[in-house]
Amino acid sequence: MPYSHSTASMAFRQLAGEHMQAPPPTLPLGARVDEAVALLASAASASLVIVDDGGILRGVLTEQDVVRRIAFKVAGDSPLDDIMSQPVRVIRDQDLMFHAIARMRQAGLRHMPVVNDRDCLVGMLTLDGALAQINGQLVAQIESLTRPDTPGGMAEVRAAQLQVAEQLFADEVPTPEIQALVSHINNDVYRRMTRHCIATMAAEGLGEPPREFCLIVMGSGGRQESYLNPDQDNGLIIADYPDTEHDRIDGYFSELADRLTKAMDGAGMPLCNGYVMAVNPLGRKTARQWRAQMDYWLGRRNPAALRLADIFFDFRGVAGERRLAAELRDYITDRMRNNRGFMREMYLQDEDFGVALGLFNRFIVEKNDKEHRGELNLKITGTLPLVDAVRALALLHGVAETGTLARIAGLLEQGALDRDEADYLQGAFAHITHLLLRQQMVDQRGGKTISNYVHPDRLTDREDDRLVDALKAIRDLRDRLRSDLGGALF
Repeated sequence: MPYSHSTASMAFRQLAGEHMQAPPPTLPLGARVDEAVALLASAASASLVIVDDGGILRGVLTEQDVVRRIAFKVAGDSPLDDIMSQPVRVIRDQDLMFHAIARMRQAGLRHMPVVNDRDCLVGMLTLDGALAQINGQLVAQIESLTRPDTPGGMAEVRAAQLQVAEQLFADEVPTPEIQALVSHINNDVYRRMTRHCIATMAAEGLGEPPREFCLIVMGSGGRQESYLNPDQDNGLIIADYPDTEHDRIDGYFSELADRLTKAMDGAGMPLCNGYVMAVNPLGRKTARQWRAQMDYWLGRRNPAALRLADIFFDFRGVAGERRLAAELRDYITDRMRNNRGFMREMYLQDEDFGVALGLFNRFIVEKNDKEHRGELNLKITGTLPLVDAVRALALLHGVAETGTLARIAGLLEQGALDRDEADYLQGAFAHITHLLLRQQMVDQRGGKTISNYVHPDRLTDREDDRLVDALKAIRDLRDRLRSDLGGALF
């Protein structure tokens, strides 16, 4: 990545996909042991992977497995299923490098397959190659973010998260990248707590998950734009099953959701006040039911439907079979493309979130809340109007990304925004999030309740001018969106 920050900050910013090697040789399910031995020899590879008809990784065979085969005299015509290692520990190409290092060290692995969000193999990462990107002193810091998979261990991770965020902020790393790191850590906590809950349920005799599933996070976590105090916004996508199996299968996932949300609360991520969580049946559906729910929202367009859709549109898969989330994303992107009627109604719901800029470009500050009188709520009157407008425009133009900056880049690529518009909006987002995160760190260190308020008198003249420009850019975007959606109807 083209930045000149410290080695430490680089380890928490680079993606696994940036350092992976070419994928190893592959064989299909059903291949024989002697075929695998021959392929390993001819390819001069230390390992190969076994994939199903959809390209999904199902097993790994290493040189050590071959040695074991010889030792135990496994017949050459035996299926690979008998000796391959499964299930396979993988890293995502969009996961951060420190996660890859931590997972390999914890599992005692020297190699780890890299997959995309559809669970397809895209490369291989080595521990030696990953460690070459950092210095030895950083390993301890990485391990501080990888405590045992328990609520207590994850609480320690979230405490260490603040230290890393402060370090990156001091290194002048752009705030959206720090938000991405915070979101990555939070989502990894989700993944590990899901694994912990499943293991606990199995130990109690409740069995393994009866169907494939994907845990999704919504809101800022789904956009990878979390600040320091997010609450839970999550749901479950469950692989389709017959209606006759509902009580058994949903009963399992209802119990899993209950345990998971309580574990996340114990790890320092509070329950959602709006009950947008997998414990709510509305947030726990099969893939077919989620598609039907989407169609229902599009058809009804009442305030409740619009509000739920608004929250849901930013979802991201974080645990389980993430291809379920990717497939649902494809469906939503297709249904929302050029759907001006629905987007018009949804945007009207967001009109109340005005930009904190009034006549003569003067800031509109809080007047009713005594605790924050004279301050700017830069979430409600800054980032939220920007996020909402960019989301609407992205959905309208078929941009599948969820992050605000990624959506702006996608709109630029499609020609829906010109270069100046994109630059202004990216700059606006970066500046407002910078001011917000800085204030939250001050609040955290001072033992205060973390809020979204910033006092304009504490801004430098340069910061003040940039904030005015940022808010003007957001206001212009909202005006543009009104026009795109049919200005006469507003």
